[in-house]
Order: sequence, then structure tokens, then C-alpha cells
Amino acid sequence: MAALARPRIRRKTKLSVVWFERIMALIALANLLIVCFDLSYIRFRDLYLRFFPEFTWWYGEVFKGIEPERATETYLETVSNLEEQVAQTGLQSIQAETLLGQLQEQSRALIDENPFQIANKTGTLERIKNMMRDRVGKDSAKAAFETFWSVDYLTTAGWSRESRFFNDEIAPLMRTNYFRGIGEDGGPINLFGLLDGWFVMIFGAELLLRSIYISRRYKNTNLLDAILLRWYDLFLLIPFWRWLRVIPTMIRLNQSHTVNLVPLRNRINRVFITNFAVELTEVVILRIVDQAQNLIREGDVARWVLDAGSGRRYIDLNGVNELQGITNRVTTLLVYQVLPKLKPEIDALLHHSVTGAFQQAPGYQGFRQIPGIGSLPDQLAQQVVEQVSQNVYGALTGALEDEKGAELMQQLVERLGTAVREEVQKDATIEELQALLVALLEEVKVNYVRRLAAEDVERLMEENYRIYNITQER
Repeated sequence: MAALARPRIRRKTKLSVVWFERIMALIALANLLIVCFDLSYIRFRDLYLRFFPEFTWWYGEVFKGIEPERATETYLETVSNLEEQVAQTGLQSIQAETLLGQLQEQSRALIDENPFQIANKTGTLERIKNMMRDRVGKDSAKAAFETFWSVDYLTTAGWSRESRFFNDEIAPLMRTNYFRGIGEDGGPINLFGLLDGWFVMIFGAELLLRSIYISRRYKNTNLLDAILLRWYDLFLLIPFWRWLRVIPTMIRLNQSHTVNLVPLRNRINRVFITNFAVELTEVVILRIVDQAQNLIREGDVARWVLDAGSGRRYIDLNGVNELQGITNRVTTLLVYQVLPKLKPEIDALLHHSVTGAFQQAPGYQGFRQIPGIGSLPDQLAQQVVEQVSQNVYGALTGALEDEKGAELMQQLVERLGTAVREEVQKDATIEELQALLVALLEEVKVNYVRRLAAEDVERLMEENYRIYNITQER
């Protein structure tokens, strides 16, 4: 019974851990959404007012120190009083005319003092002025407001129609204006930390408990190492750059299997790595080609090949003459492995050359027509070719197998290299070769390396997507 109970306890424990991770991931997501709303509040406040007017005003008053702007608030109150007065006594009454005069005076002050400037909403005031100009057909904003708030215009145009225009078009724009107080730090009031502090305390306590648990479970891990294992959670604790909390939030959502972000992560990685790899490849190849051009221009390649002496001591790392070893290895490879495979082709070439020489000899055609001769010349040519081929190949193999022959072969190779170096240094051949090599490398850069960024990115991305789709299907 005890053995059966243990797996159940483990499953319950694992299930509890999974739910705890999901709850903390959802708390992190809620905090991220609140942070995004706070960061975008000032910029998109007008939009939020349209859909959530009461909540937007409440949030601004509590956490941003936002208050209704006095001038625009007084203006709207006067309009509201005018509507009530017209409903009671009509538009032609003395009380209504007095309120219209107040609105004309407040309109002039609104234009002159620009109370929208404090909230950085001067554009809203310009929009209101343009709408008033278009409404009454005046070029001056002050004249447009004065005409609009007159008994004659409102009577002619219709009070109901014009009041509805003001309430639907002008009043909402005025309500977006606000006054924001200044905090003790000299900046605008921002009390978001009071709300965010609760989340910070939750995440801080969680990180501390996790770190203590990890440090006790693993003997070689101290508290600092345990905290660093969850380094991304530190973004949840800092009171600045709060937008970085998207990193731990996404990690938590993925680890808790609340949201599967692996496909998105893989696609981002493929796009980033592909572009980075192409750019890095282009830079590396260009750097190698540029370095090769510099070595050729400075004569380092010529001094190394020709062994002319550059004044610098060559550093030998292993006491082995690599060039001599390479030469010996290539010679052995050619004699023992390559030439036997090429023997039929070499024999055919020699046979063709010997036969051609016979045909050019005087009296050869007449000699062939002697009775009994027939194909004897061809047979002789074939025998000569085979004998020459065997003798040459035997001489080469014998020279390599014989110590004295190998020494002579090495002397021949060294003398060949010396002769080539001596002849190359005559008649400005080196300078000409260097110039041609530099020009060739420049053409390689222009014609091939520079096209990597334009062509290989698309090709590599298509190849990556194709491979990814194949692996996903399987």
C-alpha cells in the first residue's frame, strides 16, 4: 500500500508544481499588461477615453496626478449652464445672452492663453479652431467662436443642431485636455510604483524562496548561484525599463506550458541566425581576401615563395620541412597510384606520337607496301611504346625505392624550384604577377562575395523553412 501511495503523492506534487508555475506565469502576464497600459497611457489617453472614459479618468487621477484643466472645464460648465438656461427661458432671454457673452470671452482667452500646451496637446486646440472655422465659414478662429456663440447665428442655424454639433464634435476634444501635477523629483507625478510594488514583492519573495530551495537541494550551489540560475526573473524586480519584463513573462508562459512559444522561438532564431550567418560569412571572406591582397602588395607572399629574405626570422614550430614532406608525398602518390591508372591513356598518346613520326619519315609509305610487311610498322610502334612506358615507369619507381635515386629525385625537385624562383625574379615578373593576383582577388570580391547578402539570405531562409516543415511532418 505504501508503494502505491508514493506514485500518487509524486503525481500530486508534480501537478501542484505545474499549477503553481501557471499561476505565477499568469500573474507575470497580468503585470506585463498593466505595465504596457501604464507606458502607453499618456500617448493613447484620448483613445482610452473613447472606450473606457471612467476608468481612464480614475487611473489618471490616482496614478498619474492628472486633473481636469480649469480653463477647458470652466468652458464646458458654461456651455452646460447655457443649455439649461435655454431650456428654461429660451435663447432670447437676458440670462442666455449673458452666458453667450461669457463664452465669447472665454473663447478669446482659450485661443490666446492656449491651456492645451501644458498637456502637449496644442494640436487638439488647432483641430478645434479648424472645425469652428469650417462650421461658420470664417477665416479667423476668434471671429468663428464669436459668431458661433451669438444669438443671431444660433437662431438662424438652429440651436438644437448647433448644440448637438458642439457636444458631439468639440466637447469630446476639450475633455481630452488635462493638467498634470509636478512631483518632488521635478518630473510629472507618477505613482505607478504603488501599484507595481505589490507585484515586485510577490516576484521578489518567489525568487528568494526558489533560490533558497535550489541552494539547499544542490550542495555545490550557493544562494547567489541559485539567483543567477533564474537571471531573467530579475527583470521583474527593477523599477525601470519595465518593458523588459516581456522576457521573463514569455519564458514563464513557455515553461509552464500555458502557451507554446517553441515554434515562434524557432522561427525567430532561424531568421536571426540565417541573416547573421550570411553577414558574418561575407565579412569574414572579405577580410580574408583583403588580407591576401595586402600580403601580395607588401611582397610577403613573394618573399615566402621565393625565399628572398624579408629580414624577419621564420618560426618553425615542429622542426619539419613541410614543403619537402608535401613534395615527397605528392610524388609518391603520382608514381604509385595515379600513373598506373593513366597508363592506357599515356600509351595511346605515345603510340599516336610514334606512329605520326613513322608516317612523316621518308619512304615509310613505300616501305609498308612491300609484300609481307603489312602491319609490321604498327606492331613495332606498339612494342616501342610499351617498352618506353615500362622503362620510364620502372625508372621512376626505381628512383624512389633506391636511396641514391630518391636523393637525386629530391635534388631535381629542389633544382626545379630554384630555377623557377630565379627566372620569376627577372624582368619585373614578380610585380606583374602581384598586380594580376590583386586584380583577380578584387574581381572575386565584386562578382561573388558581394552577392552573398542579396542571394544567399533568401535561399538559406527557404531551405531552412523547407527542412523545418519536413521535420515537423515527421
